[in-house]
Amino acid sequence: MKRFLIVGAVAVGVMSMVMGCSKSNDHAGHKEMANQQAASTSTNDVTRDNWLVPEFTYTDQDGKKFGSQDLKGKVYLSNFIFTSCPDVCPPMTANMRKIQEDLKADGLNVEIVSFSVDPETDKPAVLKAFGEKHKADFSNWHFLTGYALSDMEKLARETFKGTVEKQESQVQGGKPLFQHPVQFYLVDGTGKVRKFYNGMNPDQALIKKDVKEVLGSK
Repeated sequence: MKRFLIVGAVAVGVMSMVMGCSKSNDHAGHKEMANQQAASTSTNDVTRDNWLVPEFTYTDQDGKKFGSQDLKGKVYLSNFIFTSCPDVCPPMTANMRKIQEDLKADGLNVEIVSFSVDPETDKPAVLKAFGEKHKADFSNWHFLTGYALSDMEKLARETFKGTVEKQESQVQGGKPLFQHPVQFYLVDGTGKVRKFYNGMNPDQALIKKDVKEVLGSK
């Protein structure tokens, strides 16, 4: 019974922090989400819940094939974005860039994988321009596309316990908006999700600590 309650709390915590990009979204929602994440710090470990990333082969920002075989045995951070996102994606990407710099400075070998939830718009060149705009280091950061939206809906739902959904009634600059998770996920070398973090207000010290733990560092 205790185990059931813990798993339930984690699932509710993750789902409650899933939000979308919409014209009605505001920073009050971001603050509420950050507070929820702070309250759930003790339950962000999902190692025992068996969240496994399925095998995949997609296309990166250089138009090259990239997938789970390239990540085999490697620890990586993952998130969901789309390049025309008007609110949460730019700060999330900036936060991921800071984490990338921080981990590299400590010599921690961690890949980063950003899945686009708008593959129709986010072709490789578009993703590369977005990454360059945010000063991403492409040596270990992979922006992925080359799949159907339904693939991301399934990945978010079945692996990351979140929601990816096209907001049919809402557009920004003539482009559709999407609901998607705003978490960063830490995945180990076997493809298992180990931890999750609030991508809008990530605790870099905690992420570094967890990365060292997963990498087996002292």
